[in-house]
Amino acid sequence: MEHIVFLTGRLAEKGLERVLDSMAPAPFTWEIRELGLQVAALMTADMVRRRLAAPVAADRIIVPGRCRGDLDALSQHYGIPVERGPEELKDLPQFFNRKARPADLSQYDIAIFAEIVDAPQLDIDAVLERARQHRAEGADVIDIGCLPATPFPHLEETVRALKAEGFAVSVDSMNGDELLRGGRAGADYLLSLSLDTLWIADEVAAVPVLVPREPGDEASLHAAIEHMQRRGLPFLADAILDPIPFGLLASLGRYERLRQRFPDAPIMLGVGNVTELTEADTCGINAVLFGIAAEMQATAVLTTQVSPHARRAIREADIARRVMYLAREQRMLPKGITDQMMSLHAKVPYPYSADEIAETAGAIRDPNFRVQVSERGIHIFNRDGHHVAGDPFTLFPHLQLESDGSHAFYIGVELARAEIAWRLGKRYVQDQSLDWGCAVERESEDLAQWCAPGTTMRKRA
Repeated sequence: MEHIVFLTGRLAEKGLERVLDSMAPAPFTWEIRELGLQVAALMTADMVRRRLAAPVAADRIIVPGRCRGDLDALSQHYGIPVERGPEELKDLPQFFNRKARPADLSQYDIAIFAEIVDAPQLDIDAVLERARQHRAEGADVIDIGCLPATPFPHLEETVRALKAEGFAVSVDSMNGDELLRGGRAGADYLLSLSLDTLWIADEVAAVPVLVPREPGDEASLHAAIEHMQRRGLPFLADAILDPIPFGLLASLGRYERLRQRFPDAPIMLGVGNVTELTEADTCGINAVLFGIAAEMQATAVLTTQVSPHARRAIREADIARRVMYLAREQRMLPKGITDQMMSLHAKVPYPYSADEIAETAGAIRDPNFRVQVSERGIHIFNRDGHHVAGDPFTLFPHLQLESDGSHAFYIGVELARAEIAWRLGKRYVQDQSLDWGCAVERESEDLAQWCAPGTTMRKRA
């Protein structure tokens, strides 16, 4: 059986022992080494090397999650793996129960068309800048949106400029002349052709997106699909997703019937009518819509990020398509895969109870303030006392920081973060920014590894 040595500080030693005891029967034996420092989070690799004599009779050494320094060098020094554990002791059971490798989110099979809805009103440099941003967020195709009764004299030049930078391009218009111009300029896709305008597909090489003559006219959409299938020509079919409360449920039924009638047809789902026209956080909406798209095995999704509340829609779409692909292919619920789609809440927001925090507070012998959050509220404590409240203004008079401006500022920031975490049910860690999932760019973006060279767009045969 594997034997593990856990390194910690004085304040965390009893808590670590309780957590390890609670894991019995564990698939390993263990011992705890307290390295002679009070706070485990202050541990560094250099400190470990100085205070822990080699050799260590163990198969593995686990250091606190916030331990800084080069653990590879420590592994070489001790001749056994030295690893960082979780940042919170209460997360140790999950740390050991996790799979050998994190979920593989490198694959997906839904292409994201990201529409620039006001392209006629932008110069070419502005379109290119927007396109680069959308590509960085996960877009596969840049959709050039044309506006009704709005001249677009630089349409061809815009398409050519995008193609010159390696973008896949679609032109989105209800005007046949604009579709022809875009196709002749080299657009890869045309949105959208109905049964009456299929002749445009004979004039250009672009792949058409087929739509009904009128919203809800399934017969005309099906006829257009059959026409393209008879000729063996590529296409995408879009049954048009309607907004709430103007037919969303009925439109989902149209997509289901489309898939049943044409099991192998490539389908596009336009989600902007729901994300843009529903004043709700788009992260959850995108998760559900991409779950639907994955179930129907859609080929593409058209999205926009115009409204301020939808400003992260493309990044959300990129994460959602990967999560839902994995869930479908592995026949698993979309749970425990990534926390990037959870912006407002955490699965385990309060790792320590109020009683456990009180026990830690009772052992503090220095003047430095610690801030933690439990179900009861915000806890702040040092050697001079332990105070709990939901409102930081209630706590501040107990802290005696009136003459220490810089410390007061620091504590004010931490208490504000802690209050937000407590009220929303988020994880709070002192000296760290709150985690907002994909709603806010992370300093070290988890998706970078997913979007690096080697990311795979899985295509169905």
